[in-house]
Amino acid sequence: MRSSSQALSGALLVVIYTGFIASADGITKLLAGGYAPAQLYALSGALVAALCAMSCILAARGASPMGAALVQGLRTDCRWAMALRSAATVLAAVCFFYAFRLLPFAEVFVFIGLMPLLAGLMSGPILGERVRAVAWVALGVGFAGVICVFPGGVAALSGGHGVALAASVLGTLSITLSRYIGRYESNVLAQVFYPNLALCLTMLPVLPFVWQPMPLHDVAWAITYAAALFGARWLLVAALRLMPSYAVTPLMNLQFVWMVAIGALVFGEAVRPEAWAGAAAIMASGLYLVFDQFGLGRTVLGRGRFPQTDL
Repeated sequence: MRSSSQALSGALLVVIYTGFIASADGITKLLAGGYAPAQLYALSGALVAALCAMSCILAARGASPMGAALVQGLRTDCRWAMALRSAATVLAAVCFFYAFRLLPFAEVFVFIGLMPLLAGLMSGPILGERVRAVAWVALGVGFAGVICVFPGGVAALSGGHGVALAASVLGTLSITLSRYIGRYESNVLAQVFYPNLALCLTMLPVLPFVWQPMPLHDVAWAITYAAALFGARWLLVAALRLMPSYAVTPLMNLQFVWMVAIGALVFGEAVRPEAWAGAAAIMASGLYLVFDQFGLGRTVLGRGRFPQTDL
């Protein structure tokens, strides 16, 4: 049975995650105007993969040779699921890059806010999880909040919004697959290593055609981005082992607060009062889903063809 302490630990991990990922998103928007995505992601993917490898070596503490430590630390038993998660991560990263280039922070958040609903839709066919009716009500409240956040109404849709929607769908698929993999293995670093290695290798062939010289301060920003991304992805994978994806993804919407702060302080973007009201509805739905986990003391799932998620 899932304990309340697991739900609390998962919730705290997601809250910390939102600070890391919002910082990474801010750096993405900062660098998006001057560089192609291949340049940022080839560099950051290599750095994050290197951090994972270093963590494996340090964790071994000399008990195993370096090669054996890497093989053991980065081993995965879910190769096809990991490959699909890596592909979804690469495509989502590219889409988010262009979404941040084309849209203000608050508008990108609209589509990030859709991810809990998408997670609920994907949890059935991929995870065999049944989302309870009361959880769908909470998710619906969150969706209403998303509509409030949307500046200019549905009539303001553009190509940039289509890119942001694709990013959210692919990002949710990556998150859902992470939870699926977490049922069968506890190796968190592998789930961070392979998607970032795929990101680096995918971008390397394009890199010679788009490379722009980077001044030292931009290199520093890229390194900071990689460090924030490493921390964020590790925390998210760990949280997804403790809570169902439909409860984790609404909590991720707490990054709206971080995004508003970064948008205002760094990019001079203002947020309308109705956007704050929408964000409050989104966050309330997320908090309800977390407290629902506390009240149940377990995750209510359908007994489909996949194993239960009690870990």
